[in-house]
Amino acid sequence: MGAVDRIDLFRTFVRVVECASFTRAADMLGMPRSSVSAAIQALEGRVGARLLHRTTRRVTPTQDGVALYDRCLRLIADVEEAEGLFRQTSVGPSGMLRIDVPGRIGRLIIAPALPDFFARYTDIEIGLGVTDRAVNLVEESIDCVLRVGPLADSGMIARSIGELPLINVASPDYLARHGIPAGPADLHSHRAVRYASPSSGRVENWEWMDGEIMRTMAMSGSVTVNSAEAYIACCLAGLGLIQTPAYDVKAHIAASELIEVMPDHRAEPMPMTLLYPHRQHLSRRLQVFADWLADLLAREILA
Repeated sequence: MGAVDRIDLFRTFVRVVECASFTRAADMLGMPRSSVSAAIQALEGRVGARLLHRTTRRVTPTQDGVALYDRCLRLIADVEEAEGLFRQTSVGPSGMLRIDVPGRIGRLIIAPALPDFFARYTDIEIGLGVTDRAVNLVEESIDCVLRVGPLADSGMIARSIGELPLINVASPDYLARHGIPAGPADLHSHRAVRYASPSSGRVENWEWMDGEIMRTMAMSGSVTVNSAEAYIACCLAGLGLIQTPAYDVKAHIAASELIEVMPDHRAEPMPMTLLYPHRQHLSRRLQVFADWLADLLAREILA
């Protein structure tokens, strides 16, 4: 088997892992499914190991397959870099990027700014996932996700974007009925819109910083939600206090639809992080998108 043939096999194997399906990989590669299956069998025969777990519903890499997947990515990137060494510098990055971002950031910040990105990079296409749930980058063939909040040790490469400031707000109607809390000691006589994590279902406590110490307390309330959209909508309806990213309610505060309360007792800022599935050889299109997104968020959210 020649070097060119091996690179083609590596590309096929990578696509199968990322699609978690022979059929979807074949569609993306423009090949018959039987050819994709034969390529994987040939690669497994060459390396002498089973690379994929196959079920009727899903294809997942074995432990050996995960190790080979990472090596294949580096090898493919090296080949593509070598192929591009002598191309004209006027040729910019191209291809498809699959990105996943939190719902409100995607709708309010990223989507309106995309015309600027496409004006700069006309040959890049973006598949934009907008969701508040955790996603599996490899299984769902996603190149990059934006996460807000503490990270578990996922083995992904992480790029810190900055810290997202949180503020406490309520509607004028709610404050007219319940009074304005001056500090955490007043919270016992107030109600909150409670937020439940979409992944765990756990209801978040109210938080505030006391010097260097984070304090928390459980709040009473009539409604519990599991999305940022519903969280803000219930606050606008006068159902209670909420803690939310400052950018998220900037327009509502400017329109006097929401009012900040307890500005000296905010929750700890939340880290924003870009996560990539591979530690080396990010594609040029992913590099330029990540840089553009970092600049956008710094300008629109963190400033």
